[in-house]
Amino acid sequence: MIRYLTAFLAAASLAACAHSPVDPVLAPASSDAPVVRTSQGGLQGSRDGSVRSFKGIPFAQAPVGPLRWQAPRPHPGWSGTRQAVEFGASCVQPVVSTAANSVYADDPTPISEDCLFLNVWAPEDARDAPVFVWIHGGALVSGSSKFGMYDGARMAEQGIVFVSVNYRLGPLGYLAHPELSAESADGVSGNYGLLDQIAALRWVENNIAAFGGDPDQVTVAGESAGALSVMYLMTSPAARGLFDRAISQSGYMISSPALDETVHGHLSAENQGLWLQEKLGKADLAGLRAMDARQLTDTALGAGFLTWGTIDGKVIPRQTYESFRRGEQAPVPLLAGFNSGEIRTLRRLLPPPPDDAAAYRTAIEASYGDLAPRFLALYPPTDIDESMLATTRDALYGWTAERMVRDQHALGKDAWLYLYDHGYPSTDAAGLHAFHAAEIPFVLGNTDKVTPNWPAIPDTPAERRFADTLFSYWVSFARGGQPQAPGAPAWPAYGSEGKMMVLADGFDVRSGGIGPAFALQDEVVCRRSAQGATPWHWNVGIASPVNPAPIPSCR
Repeated sequence: MIRYLTAFLAAASLAACAHSPVDPVLAPASSDAPVVRTSQGGLQGSRDGSVRSFKGIPFAQAPVGPLRWQAPRPHPGWSGTRQAVEFGASCVQPVVSTAANSVYADDPTPISEDCLFLNVWAPEDARDAPVFVWIHGGALVSGSSKFGMYDGARMAEQGIVFVSVNYRLGPLGYLAHPELSAESADGVSGNYGLLDQIAALRWVENNIAAFGGDPDQVTVAGESAGALSVMYLMTSPAARGLFDRAISQSGYMISSPALDETVHGHLSAENQGLWLQEKLGKADLAGLRAMDARQLTDTALGAGFLTWGTIDGKVIPRQTYESFRRGEQAPVPLLAGFNSGEIRTLRRLLPPPPDDAAAYRTAIEASYGDLAPRFLALYPPTDIDESMLATTRDALYGWTAERMVRDQHALGKDAWLYLYDHGYPSTDAAGLHAFHAAEIPFVLGNTDKVTPNWPAIPDTPAERRFADTLFSYWVSFARGGQPQAPGAPAWPAYGSEGKMMVLADGFDVRSGGIGPAFALQDEVVCRRSAQGATPWHWNVGIASPVNPAPIPSCR
């Protein structure tokens, strides 16, 4: 499991050296610069055409010293007007050079434990404008709200108030520990990064009107770990009422450890914390708090610490799969989907391939039992590599997207499903057609702000039309809860016919969702969930354990 998790680390946008936080700078008086007044104090931003931007806004106290591994606390504010023209520090994360070959590598420096900042882009004369809150991906161990692909200016030009947020990452964001649970009034620990996201949403609720945004029209959106976070937010009682629409791009509805018991094959989160304490050579929580943040993070991840949400009965009440099946998630319109080439940049999620077709078939028959004929019909051994790519894609991302929209439809809320299947010469030449995260620059309107190693997006009329259409779908969903685009096909809700929009060179609507692939993985997860001893994530295909026997309620 640890080896497979490194795929997410490789896919993340990682960083260079830790950096001390910069003290707030009070802004000089300027008749041209935009100024807003928040509950914390004044902010002076910058203006570019019709867009005002305010960067590096602290939405909580710095989680340092005794506040490390504490729920975020409100920022005390400042006197006067604070300058808000530069991004705040990114949260502590591993070091990967932007010279690496990863298409995701970007530069989040400076990085610091003092990192709870958000950024706002707003139209010049906004009033009661829709709000779009973006949660970055990066496997919950890396990433930053400052990356160019997450720039909010294009959305603001379309009348949307765009917000991007930082949240604590890795062990600093998700460590659970018995001593931390004992400190908590609720008797829980872990999920500090998620609590940061909730604090940011509360800040939006209390302050976004000052920027011209409507706190009753908030869309929360994210990709990969950002989409996982959207799922957590949809199921967390603490986030209820803080957003009105949701977008999940390539989310993964995996099982997670419980706080203080072993379930679904996961060691309890508190025991994982004790294991890490031993690995770090510390006697107690005080020793962990005294460690340098960068050293703690690098050593913990190098030792194999797994960054998950914790099922604590409070912040995350139960497995997200179980919450959605029970209809306990936020009753909001939902747009969710996945990419056809998800695993092409995440190959380390795959186990070593079998020697030949016979070995492949034998492994599947041994682990899938009565489900093996269905599996082999979908993922035959005639092209083992393609079948392995499709298996993990469908089980991790495709099944998640359809499960979410199905359950939202069952809740009586409209939901829209998509399959992103768009490629262009540089992606296809590199074997990266519709790779994981490939849609981000299109849906956020930032095709000119990609990472250094991103496959070059051609500047052609056809590509611009595609980009404009996709961007319009996302903007219209943020405006009114329904994806629409001028001159493009109508995008019907998933509904009883399982409608799915295929976002390729054209835009085509299909019925039946992802079909038998969904039905197979849904039965696998249902059986594992009911049995209670086997996790569900990327342990599928030839990496699958022996799946539970048939269970009547799972048919």
